[in-house]
Amino acid sequence: MKWTPEQVNVALNAAEGETVEFKEAKRRFSFDELLKYCAAIANEGGGSILLGATDRRPRRVVGTQAFLQPERTRSSLIEQIHLGVSFSEVFHPDGRILVFHVPPRPTGVPIKAKGVYWQREADSLKPMSEDRLRAVFSEMGHDFSADICRSASINDLDLNVIEQFRRRWIAKSGNHALGALSAEQLLSDAEAIVDG
Repeated sequence: MKWTPEQVNVALNAAEGETVEFKEAKRRFSFDELLKYCAAIANEGGGSILLGATDRRPRRVVGTQAFLQPERTRSSLIEQIHLGVSFSEVFHPDGRILVFHVPPRPTGVPIKAKGVYWQREADSLKPMSEDRLRAVFSEMGHDFSADICRSASINDLDLNVIEQFRRRWIAKSGNHALGALSAEQLLSDAEAIVDG
């Protein structure tokens, strides 16, 4: 999503909230700080960080010289936080604005930068609390694939699928001895079944 000068004006007049973070960054802005803000914004559902405008109301465009090669900055952000960050370079009448658009984190997966899971609090960043992290991790729900079905037996399984698994395991491992194992032993060795 590319922003226009008009969209910048609308954002300047809106309340700074969970979705847009304003930073003056007239001359420069630390990449590490940008990285942490992107992680925090992703952890809070996604949004944008706008460089080149005052962050106190009434906001105004002051322009920014930060990140003069925004595509390279974008690539570095993606490499660090593994999210599809995009950007808009807006040539507003009052100066250059750079907006980084940050998608939300995946469900159940908090994003960290510099080894810390970040969140915003007022005008600053802070590490996510243990309770907040637990809440994020619990979004995934129960992993039913790890449950043991005590009433199932080897006879409930499709032998064609077991043989397909055997062929793939042999191809990947190069261990041709797997071809001589019974289906039950093969699955037991793969830790796909327990107690026969």
